[in-house]
Amino acid sequence: MPLLRKRSLQLAGHRTSIALEPEFWAVLEQMATARAASLAGLVLRIDAERGDRPLASACRVAALAFAAAR
Repeated sequence: MPLLRKRSLQLAGHRTSIALEPEFWAVLEQMATARAASLAGLVLRIDAERGDRPLASACRVAALAFAAAR
């Protein structure tokens, strides 16, 4: 099982931690750069659009969608 890398972010005034595989963090960083956003800003946007999906899952899906579109 791949190791997860945990990152702490401030979202909407509260601290949260997300654990993802390093490969997903790398794609999310590319995604943030492509959108001229910070990683926290990108995750905040993903959080706002995720509905009932857990945040870590929503981040993985967003990363996959971004990678597939490239």
